[in-house]
Amino acid sequence: MGEPERDHEGVAPVATAVRPSGSVAPDGITSTDGAQGRALRAWRRSWHPLRGHFRSPGHPRIWFELLLIGISYWIYSMVRNAVPEMKNRAERNALDVWHLEQTLGIAWERSINHSIDSVAWLITGMNYYYATLHFIMTIGVLVWLFRTQPGRYAAARFSLFVTTAIALFGYYFYPLAPPRLMTDGDFIDTVAKHHTWGSMASGDMASVSNQFAAMPSMHIGWSLWCGLTIAFLARRRWVRVVALLYPLVTLLVIVASANHFFMDAVAGAACTGAGLLSSRLVYGRWVFAFPRTSAEPTTLTGAAPGSGPTPDDGEAGPKPDANANSDADSDADSDSDSGQAERAPVAANR
Repeated sequence: MGEPERDHEGVAPVATAVRPSGSVAPDGITSTDGAQGRALRAWRRSWHPLRGHFRSPGHPRIWFELLLIGISYWIYSMVRNAVPEMKNRAERNALDVWHLEQTLGIAWERSINHSIDSVAWLITGMNYYYATLHFIMTIGVLVWLFRTQPGRYAAARFSLFVTTAIALFGYYFYPLAPPRLMTDGDFIDTVAKHHTWGSMASGDMASVSNQFAAMPSMHIGWSLWCGLTIAFLARRRWVRVVALLYPLVTLLVIVASANHFFMDAVAGAACTGAGLLSSRLVYGRWVFAFPRTSAEPTTLTGAAPGSGPTPDDGEAGPKPDANANSDADSDADSDSDSGQAERAPVAANR
């Protein structure tokens, strides 16, 4: 009992390996290590497509993008309008912002509002601009990126989504009354005065929209995103100039219509900057540094996506034998040397 068994001829003792069930595999690897290795390989295989997307997003799928944008805007509208309308707090915050701008010497909103309201055709056009153009331009730039800049689309769309998500936190934690709704602010509600249709800022549409979601201004956040995207990627110079003017005109419109303070615009621009920076951190480069199409070489690898193996590709199949490669190389070298030796006399005779 406990002694090694002998073979039938009684020549030498033969020890039988005794191991607990499931403790050691025949190749010397414990079952625990094997399970961990399999889990690690499975995790790497699942992570590899996502990592590849961040390195080179590839061509977007239209059905997925339409679904994603539709769901995202529905969530944005639902969250924005679900924030309780804390009127008293929103008006106090508006007074605080107004006093801050007076201290900084930039409280020009009321003068601009009254001056432009005196020109009926101009302020009416600005009201329609405020009600419609930020949707049209933002969707238009997304479509333009999708059709002509597919390699940059995913990173650009991600930055826009982050910009909008940050704004939702501002709407919830810092409700702000726009200048036109300030008590004793002496601002003119130009939409109500000139009966502009289609705006959710006043009239019947105001009942289904949160009127105190003014900080930050997504009119500025989205227009700045559109302007920078076109300015960096468009080829014609006049198009780039118009793109940079777009957020500046939007700033004039939101102030003249008394829908935002200057500080709302500053916060909206900060959201856009945070969105672009987030895309840079996630994708490893700025939106505008991606190749125009997914087939072009990337700036990180210098090769087209999918043209070469990735660090994890070796797990998909057997690894080459290093000794075999070295033997093949040595055989090739010897063949090359012998060939050169045979050709040398001929070269000398010439």
